[in-house]
Amino acid sequence: MEQPPVQNSQHNFLTAPVEGSPQLVIGRRGYTRLVQKSPTSAIKGKLTLLRDTKTDGSFLVHHFLSFYLKAGCKVCFVALLQSFSHYNIIAQKLGVSLTAAKERGQLVFLEGLKSCFDVLFGEEQRVGQPNPLQFISEDGSNLKTMYEFVRTSLMASGSDSWKCPVLLVDDLSVLLSLGVRPVDVLDFIHYCRVAVCSQLQGNIVVLVHSSDDSEDEENELVVNSLCHQSNLILWAEGLATGFCKDVHGQLKIFQKGSSELKAERNLFRIYQYKIQDKNVTFFARGMSVAVL
Repeated sequence: MEQPPVQNSQHNFLTAPVEGSPQLVIGRRGYTRLVQKSPTSAIKGKLTLLRDTKTDGSFLVHHFLSFYLKAGCKVCFVALLQSFSHYNIIAQKLGVSLTAAKERGQLVFLEGLKSCFDVLFGEEQRVGQPNPLQFISEDGSNLKTMYEFVRTSLMASGSDSWKCPVLLVDDLSVLLSLGVRPVDVLDFIHYCRVAVCSQLQGNIVVLVHSSDDSEDEENELVVNSLCHQSNLILWAEGLATGFCKDVHGQLKIFQKGSSELKAERNLFRIYQYKIQDKNVTFFARGMSVAVL
């Protein structure tokens, strides 16, 4: 698969549009708001990589989850890191009920912690419904059952009225911790891209952890490969100066220009952010209230 300039408006705003995600709008004092733009107006068939280094980038996962559910998309959420109740509590603060989304068939939720428990402690499987994490109890690291779970979950049925399908994974690095080989993790993403992005014309959003001085070569191999494949990268980093109560980290945005549109260039932006109870405030570097 194939892998916008800053403009001044009459309100003296600087805009940095990011396809398939909210638009970052920086005002006169540097503060931003997240403007929800419908995913249906963005180009489909894209892979978005959420990457964090020396900080927790899960706030991006919660945002994309609530964003796509509010937009009426069918979402398959492979949650390998936290429980359903954890995601649901945060989603409610963002105005979304995951329980209601599951009941109406909009959200298919794979709870990795529970699935691991079922595999390891002998929970009987339903006939014809293998556990997506069955590879844990088997030799090797074949992720075919997880792929089939994703594919069948997002296949449209005759009664479905949902918009574009979305696969969300939190977080891919957990698979390596469970003994899955890097090549199998990358194969899983490749087949998901074929099914979700190409065949179903949907989008994929995955979170991975990384470290500048990491000795985990397998994890860095996966991260670097995904960076090359992704159409959009949101990279959350901790501050080099350490903890600050008014600035929690910085977000690097890499967006690759379309190979079909020669005039469209790659986009690179850096913002700092502060995580609040129900939202995240973004601002240009050095424009926090604490330093103005």
